[in-house]
Amino acid sequence: MTAALRHRLAWPLVTLALLLAVNTAFNASFLHLEWRDGHLYGSLIDILNRAAPLVLVSLGMTLVIATRGIDISVGAVVAIAAALVAWMIGGSVSGSVSRFPMPLAILAALGIALLCGLWNGLLVARVGMQPIIATLILMVAGRGIAQLITGGQIITIYYAPFSFWVAATCWACPSRSLSWQRCLPCCTWP
Repeated sequence: MTAALRHRLAWPLVTLALLLAVNTAFNASFLHLEWRDGHLYGSLIDILNRAAPLVLVSLGMTLVIATRGIDISVGAVVAIAAALVAWMIGGSVSGSVSRFPMPLAILAALGIALLCGLWNGLLVARVGMQPIIATLILMVAGRGIAQLITGGQIITIYYAPFSFWVAATCWACPSRSLSWQRCLPCCTWP
């Protein structure tokens, strides 16, 4: 028993179990899952759906922190990439029209995020700035850049292929809640 408690995952798992127990004590249907129209519904599925983007960002932050770095511009980079995708495929009320093909929009968002990371890396590695200061610059400027891309407006996306991609399911679970699991093997350490 003491060897099990010394494992590095023991206390996080105990904490998770306690959180599940407390939530179940206050809400008896917390662990209830329901199958409707070929999809799973319930509190746990909603939590997985809402946490998926945060988990994806956290996986990237884990790699940064593991290399003894710090990056506080992650939210701004996500905002820039999301604004670019929304601008490239959104804006039309018609569900079949977009400004650019969806794969190009996704590649552009990945490209702009890569450029943001290269900018931070340039400031840290070449200019010699402290990582927190370099990423603070992009954190402040990045939100403004996202506002410039969208023209300060909320862009609603009605494009049907994008809606299908976001709402797709995999093994009856929403694919968004499983997206972090696809990235996890890339981020595990031996």
